[in-house]
Amino acid sequence: MTHKLAGHLLVECLIAQGVTHAFGVPGESYLAVLDGFHAHADRIRFITNRQEGGAAFMAEAQGKLTGRPGVCFVTRGPGATNASIGLHTAFQDSTPMVLFVGDVASDARDREAFQEVDYLSFFGPSTKGMAKRVERIDDPRRIPEYVARAFATALNGRPGPVVLVLPEDMLTQTVDAAPLPRVEPVQTWSDPGALRTLRSLLLQAERPLVLAGGGGWTPQSASALQRFAENWQLPVANTFRFQDCFDNHHAQYAGDVGLGINPALATRVRQSDLLIAIGPRLGESTTGGYTLIEAPCPQQKLVHIHASAEELNRVYQATLAINATMNAAARSLEVLTAPPGVAWGQWTQACHADYEANVDVANGGTVLPGSIDMPTIIHTLQRHLPMDAVLTNGAGNFASWLHRLYKYHGMAKGHKSQLAPTNGAMGYGVPAGIAAAILSGRTVFTIAGDGDFLMNGQELATAVQHGAKSIILLLNNGSYGTIRMHQEREYPIHVSGSELRNPDFCALARAYGYAAECITHTAEFEPALQRALTATTGTVLEVQLDLEVITTRGTLSAMRQNALRAKT
Repeated sequence: MTHKLAGHLLVECLIAQGVTHAFGVPGESYLAVLDGFHAHADRIRFITNRQEGGAAFMAEAQGKLTGRPGVCFVTRGPGATNASIGLHTAFQDSTPMVLFVGDVASDARDREAFQEVDYLSFFGPSTKGMAKRVERIDDPRRIPEYVARAFATALNGRPGPVVLVLPEDMLTQTVDAAPLPRVEPVQTWSDPGALRTLRSLLLQAERPLVLAGGGGWTPQSASALQRFAENWQLPVANTFRFQDCFDNHHAQYAGDVGLGINPALATRVRQSDLLIAIGPRLGESTTGGYTLIEAPCPQQKLVHIHASAEELNRVYQATLAINATMNAAARSLEVLTAPPGVAWGQWTQACHADYEANVDVANGGTVLPGSIDMPTIIHTLQRHLPMDAVLTNGAGNFASWLHRLYKYHGMAKGHKSQLAPTNGAMGYGVPAGIAAAILSGRTVFTIAGDGDFLMNGQELATAVQHGAKSIILLLNNGSYGTIRMHQEREYPIHVSGSELRNPDFCALARAYGYAAECITHTAEFEPALQRALTATTGTVLEVQLDLEVITTRGTLSAMRQNALRAKT
């Protein structure tokens, strides 16, 4: 066994875990690791980002897309705090991720040295923190142990992020250790007795509804879920921003349960007499602020299946709690014997009909002002994007167009297709899309608002540098639209802090090396999209949207008038 720099050993450990790309912003605190990436450039690529928040979002997207921990490297202090937004996203979204933080040298620690931060306190592993585990590697011989444990922790139970802190002087020591083998997630199987109880609950039900979401899904588990739903003729709704767990084209799909939920689906959730939640932790967005499903004791019978025992009965007291990973749970459910007929066939058909009516906004929908018809634009995307396209978004009202109107192809088709932050992090969509393009080579489409785009638009330079392309639909209404919507609801007419004076987005995109077009009428979008799909570079399609078009269900003026009437 030959001696090597500890920084080189760390890179070899990542390769042993199957990592092909690491995202980050370089720092002098981990130069030895950067040298390790150079030494192993034929097996792993370091993607140089422009800001640590963008790098962390890319690593989080890597975890979502691949099911393996995304990897991010940042330097101490400001680098780590900038990256915290991606870590928080990974925590709330149940995404496996490992953040490596270059740190001050050991002899300077605990003196408030240059850029020093107490990472255990800052990232604090807890049910309310930003990481599942935070550890410092002081002995370079133990690097393989710490890296393997980080990957195991990120993958097992409820997936999530881990932080490893790397003292600068530790990385420059020589060591003769070797990487440990690749870590695979442990499968937790459903208890056979619990499955018999679940079958009994199903046989007693009249209005059952499946809620699918959370982390840990694969094409195999999604396929098994579909077979379970078909065997029992169950309606299936996907939870907030996990809309690709179940095929939206399927005759038993009921829609997504999250922000901006279809009112008809919200009623179905309340009317259900048996909710089977497979994977989600049933957070605030999915439960309508804990009202669709009342906490702590739901009105409906609740079967909660989750990979982490700590999540079960944490917020909701379930009728039946099953601790199982998604692959194991779905494979157990698909062989659960169904009766020849069920009592809820019409209920399932009605749930799907509600979904189809919600997608068809032209049928009785509100006529929105301006020269841009967003439903037509989304339906155009549906026709032209390939089945394996990856769609990404950040946070803002603009995302509701995609969430409500686009029919995601479920992972049962073989591909993860939706990357979106359940924690509502603005600025996620652009870097997530670029990461997906780098990692997969598939067509990537991002929808962003003007405020959302400006948070991480600099990562277009990262895309160009690394030969990636994405298509970005940028909806420009000169406002932080979600905040303006809430202002009109709570303080009508009092506009404060939500207006934006924007740059020339097309000129900005071209400066980075992207193509760009400005669209002012709906008819211009389809040919522009076709050009973007065949272009050799990424493309920004700026759509100048009337601020009145604030949601998929109404106008800003109508919202203001309703608020004023309520206050008088």
